[in-house]
Amino acid sequence: MAERRIIYMDHAATTFTRPDVVSAMLPYFTEHFGNPSSVYSIARVTKEAIERSRIQVATALGAEQDEIYFTGGGTESDNWAIKGVALANRKRGNHIITSKIEHHAVLHSCQFLEKEGFEVTYLPVDRNGMVSPEDLEKAITDRTILVTIMYANNEIGTIEPIAELGAIARKHNVYFHTDAVQAIGSVPIDVKAQNIDLLSLSAHKFYGPKGIGALYIKKGVRIENLLHGGGQEKRRRAGTENIPGIVGLGRAIELATADIPGHSARVAAMRDRLVTGILEKIPYARINGHPEKRLPGNINISFEFIEGESILIWLDDVGICASTGSACTSGSLEPSHVLLATGLPVEISHGSLRLTLGDANKPGDVDVILDVLPKVVSKLREMSPLHQKTEKDRRCDV
Repeated sequence: MAERRIIYMDHAATTFTRPDVVSAMLPYFTEHFGNPSSVYSIARVTKEAIERSRIQVATALGAEQDEIYFTGGGTESDNWAIKGVALANRKRGNHIITSKIEHHAVLHSCQFLEKEGFEVTYLPVDRNGMVSPEDLEKAITDRTILVTIMYANNEIGTIEPIAELGAIARKHNVYFHTDAVQAIGSVPIDVKAQNIDLLSLSAHKFYGPKGIGALYIKKGVRIENLLHGGGQEKRRRAGTENIPGIVGLGRAIELATADIPGHSARVAAMRDRLVTGILEKIPYARINGHPEKRLPGNINISFEFIEGESILIWLDDVGICASTGSACTSGSLEPSHVLLATGLPVEISHGSLRLTLGDANKPGDVDVILDVLPKVVSKLREMSPLHQKTEKDRRCDV
């Protein structure tokens, strides 16, 4: 019996590691294993590898080599940027501005700082998940020290007006941080042109290894260390460096940013065909997020009368990997904070599905989804009393 092919449509959660990236990493597990803090020759080899990767990341972001610091991933980078700036600048002010749709690494860092006496403003978004520059301008006070707005949302794919938001922060002499974990490789980034002071990224989102990330810190930014111990990363981030991971991150970001327009166009073509097909085949469905200013591979769609988790179970049974817009928290079903912030009703938020396409996908995968998903939704709705009532009422109105 032929092995069932898995159709992977959850690239926003993680990606496979490219073979070229794995090949670049392998020598640093065995042959080049020296601790870069040592003085002998095999240590110099690993130290040089770190700096090559630092240059690769800096080049991809339009930054300087000495503005890149390697971390354990996007969560650490977000925590360091937010807590580090807050602690280093609390004599100047105690006010932070973020949005209601941030990743929990940002939201929970801000909530932690609120317990430490900081004030946080959570900006609203419109129905497409867009932060208003006007709202940011109004929220800034003479006590504001940091604005942190994500580059692109991990659930609904909306791309924020980063350059404009950064310009407003700069005008008021406020540091601007962006969580760009979802954006690397999908949109071109230039930290200087876009007025970005700090930027977080994570390798496993753009076909690199897990457990390695980076934080861009513009020269002159006042920031406290998050980790203390040794003098690694120019005395900014203690801990023996993850050499294979750093090498993998450098190679992955080099590959991911080599042809952003071409790659994005290929993925977006599959996404658009999938969106069109779903809306044609499945009634009572709506797309969440900005219709145009969104990540090329992101589809977030809500189906009325059913729950997203039920859809996932049926899709997984036929080898389709996706995710849902709602999450199970402390044993009780809670709708996505992102979807609720866009004004989507709770009952519709529960029926959301996220499909995120990427290099694991082929055009034929779209055909499979368009064949399977309508059948799954139809079967689930057959078990929904609310859907049955809605259909009965509709027939009576005809």
